[in-house]
Amino acid sequence: MSMPSLLVSDLTSHLGYWLRYVSNHVSHSFARKLASNGVTVAEWALLRTLYANDRAAPSAIANDMGMTRGAITKLATRLIDKDLLVRSDNPKDGRAQTLALTESARGLVPKLAALADQNDAEFFDHLSSEERSALEGILKDIVARRGLTTMPID
Repeated sequence: MSMPSLLVSDLTSHLGYWLRYVSNHVSHSFARKLASNGVTVAEWALLRTLYANDRAAPSAIANDMGMTRGAITKLATRLIDKDLLVRSDNPKDGRAQTLALTESARGLVPKLAALADQNDAEFFDHLSSEERSALEGILKDIVARRGLTTMPID
């Protein structure tokens, strides 16, 4: 008795496969660039989030990044150990703390942002402005429709 043959889609027939394929290469390339500056992608995301503010509470940063407060605390501790962040008591609430960039971090963030721009250019500069805009629009639409809120840091 023969078994019925099942139609099994090819791995490369899925959009998710191609999204992951490109995403992995873009992300790993950027991670290598950051590592040469002693920073991880998650640390970069936290530094960049704080760059626009003088200081912020870990809970506010966690909310902005879609992460837990515990995860932010771990990232902050690593960045404090690297002399890129300072933790201090909140002057308005003695029980709360705030995080702020050090002067060296304020100088480092633009350099890391330039690496992010360079990495994007390496992968996407061959696209016309219309193609790039369409791709960005499609991806943002997927994010909105799926209600995705966690910052992609790993």
